[in-house]
Amino acid sequence: MIDIALDWLEQQPRRERLRQGHWVDLGTGSGAIALALAKALPETRVHAVDLSGEAIALATENARQNGLGDRVTFHQGSWLEPLIDLREQVAAMVSNPPYIPSAIVPTLEPEVANHEPLAALDGGGDGLEAIRILARTAPDYLAPGGLWLVEMMAGQGEAVMNILTAEGCYQGIRIIHDLARRDRFVLATFRTVC
Repeated sequence: MIDIALDWLEQQPRRERLRQGHWVDLGTGSGAIALALAKALPETRVHAVDLSGEAIALATENARQNGLGDRVTFHQGSWLEPLIDLREQVAAMVSNPPYIPSAIVPTLEPEVANHEPLAALDGGGDGLEAIRILARTAPDYLAPGGLWLVEMMAGQGEAVMNILTAEGCYQGIRIIHDLARRDRFVLATFRTVC
């Protein structure tokens, strides 16, 4: 995901402004994505959000241990809600939200099901509940030309593209495949008007 975000950044005409903006990792969990962004983009202001207080505590400790404690601001809350002061200022929003359909969660391998909180896995009936929320709420926070990048389950790419298209606020919507050639991410750029 980090490589995708950095590749996107390098292709932007106003990359220096975007590089110096606010980058947001939603559903940060252990903070791995936020910390990787902070390390790769030292001039960026990185914000990491998670609903779980335990996740925020773990991510904060991981940041401290990696010498990035002063580079990432942690927020506890639901998706973009804790970032109300950043409306229309977010250069990039990245997320690895829960995307597994509820009916599939009980069938997951034990090494996944037994080590991840249910809230980090269960994406609702079709697995797209959180992604719909992010597609709907991000336009209030993204700056014009800002990045919307989300990880998803293989096979959800077309559905996620349709969700973004229906919102009418995104352009350059595209599926990005993982190394196994499965659709794994959807990237879009926020338009200046919806």
